[in-house]
Amino acid sequence: QVQLVESGGGLVQAGGSLRLSCAASRRLFGINAMGWYRQAPGKQRELVADITRGGNTNYADSVKGRFTISRDNAKNTVYLQMNSLKPEDTAVYYCNFRGVWGRAYDYWGQGTQVTVSS
Repeated sequence: QVQLVESGGGLVQAGGSLRLSCAASRRLFGINAMGWYRQAPGKQRELVADITRGGNTNYADSVKGRFTISRDNAKNTVYLQMNSLKPEDTAVYYCNFRGVWGRAYDYWGQGTQVTVSS
């Protein structure tokens, strides 16, 4: 069983920055996309950003220009650099790896709390 281990969450003041990391517990093959999602209290989980096998990136409108997703394929790690943080960015952030290697897979991290104070 593959585990995704997240790190980098915490408490930051509005306007500050955080960098989230997510690494797979073992080498994964056939990854089609890596992504970050978030869920605020009382709200549905939403896509923040993802990056495809080909390197194409996709961002939620609310984070465009402030967040940057990147990856290190050799380390099976995805990052989310978050700048100019706002209180409305407060949520639990989850990473996701999905792909196909013999069969389809869809792995999720345990979540890391990001809290932005005003």
